[in-house]
Amino acid sequence: MSINETVKAAWDHLKSLPKPTLAELFAADAGRLAKLSSRLELAVVDGEEEAVGIRFDWSKTHLDDAHIAGFTALAAAMDFAGRRAALLSGDKINVTEGRAAEHTAQRGMGRDSSVEEAGALHARHRSLVEAIHAGALGEVKHLIHIGIGGSALGPALAIDALTRDGAMVDVHVVANIDGCAMEQAMAACDPATTLIAVASKTFTTIETITNAHSALNWLSAHGVEDPYGRVVALTAAPEKAVEWGVDETRILPFPESVGGRYSLWSSIGFPVAMAVGWEAFAQFLDGAAAIDHHFATTDGVDNLALRAAFADQYYTRLAGCQTRACFAYDERLALLPSYLQQLEMESNGKSVTFTGEPVDGPTAPITWGGVGTDAQHAVFQLLHQGTNIVPVDFIASIASGDDLDPAHHRILLMNCFAQGAALMAGRDAADKARAYSGNRPSATMLVDDLTPAVLGALIAFHEHRTFANAVLLGINPFDQFGVELGKQIANAIDKGGTTFDASTEALLAEAGLA
Repeated sequence: MSINETVKAAWDHLKSLPKPTLAELFAADAGRLAKLSSRLELAVVDGEEEAVGIRFDWSKTHLDDAHIAGFTALAAAMDFAGRRAALLSGDKINVTEGRAAEHTAQRGMGRDSSVEEAGALHARHRSLVEAIHAGALGEVKHLIHIGIGGSALGPALAIDALTRDGAMVDVHVVANIDGCAMEQAMAACDPATTLIAVASKTFTTIETITNAHSALNWLSAHGVEDPYGRVVALTAAPEKAVEWGVDETRILPFPESVGGRYSLWSSIGFPVAMAVGWEAFAQFLDGAAAIDHHFATTDGVDNLALRAAFADQYYTRLAGCQTRACFAYDERLALLPSYLQQLEMESNGKSVTFTGEPVDGPTAPITWGGVGTDAQHAVFQLLHQGTNIVPVDFIASIASGDDLDPAHHRILLMNCFAQGAALMAGRDAADKARAYSGNRPSATMLVDDLTPAVLGALIAFHEHRTFANAVLLGINPFDQFGVELGKQIANAIDKGGTTFDASTEALLAEAGLA
């Protein structure tokens, strides 16, 4: 049997399996919780004697022994072990662009030369961060970090999550080309004590460079004699940053093999280190490295990322679910759904395999979400009683992030756990408008505390989950050609001389762009 025939047979078998309800699955298997709920201890000490951990509970999904066996067979047919080894050893797994995907090398796992290079770049990164904190560039109270996509979403998430109790430097992340975003950041900063970080892999991204020029003009207009002397460049093209005007001592390179949405661990994490300090940033890397080790050394359904991918494929391929929701019951993780949108939808929103053949089914679901408990009063009506079945991920922390009355956090956690229970159990009622069908899936990630290490682990888990899904689908998660066409058309509009459809022509004319 050929590889394609083996893969098709695996999918056909999975589609033929009966699909018991969640209540039936729990009733039939007393060991279900132990089988599908695992605690991962992070071998990281965050300045205290106790390490922290995360519980990954996938027991309220519809995975059962038969489906787990079927997905395990599919993973073998798709050579999951080989693809994982290729990723972690620095092979050119990004076949469409002919390069490796070496974000794990930034955390200590990968090709020896790449890990060594990452160590050297981190040392340079650390030296600059600590020198700035020590006053080498004068008094620095503010940092405006300019990037877009992965150069902005990751830093914004980490800074928001880890600086609620204060930051060493006040950081503002600007991504949008809309001038309102830049003006808002400028209004919050004193130009005399502000640094500008420009994050661009190629150092040619039009939104980023345009925003950077505006930031330089702002510094100059407010009496800063050498605006370029206040710029730190984060890029895989250091020569372009030098040409642009940044001194090489303030350029923090990262490798071409580190993709944008996987780049937070590299010099793109500069604003995070500026905000929380290098020690906390190192703990962030260590937490991700703990997930890397688990992912590399654990097989089958015990591999947390692969287990999550089994459930993801169950819902997209077998149950026809088009979306997946993530709800963080922790205000510090308010930006996590936005981060995951790019990670998952840019990585796996593909329609061809890595060999260029059409995909024979759905790939990435639409990722969305929000923050509990406010989301309960906005979108949970549909989750409980709507006709769309939406798998839900809940994320919560046992330790609170505030110093208020413990009643706040107790109510928060009660609501989080109650929502998962309600989605599963449902409730009958004579009045059908008050009935809940139940049998709606959810997974829960419960952390001891939202430390830098835990945040790093959560992000790395989702990276590997995304990769595991890509392997099961046979697609390349490391290219993103889908973002290019719109940019090309925007450039054509700017240059003029190109005719578009009647609707676009009318809009251009009304906006004065024709």
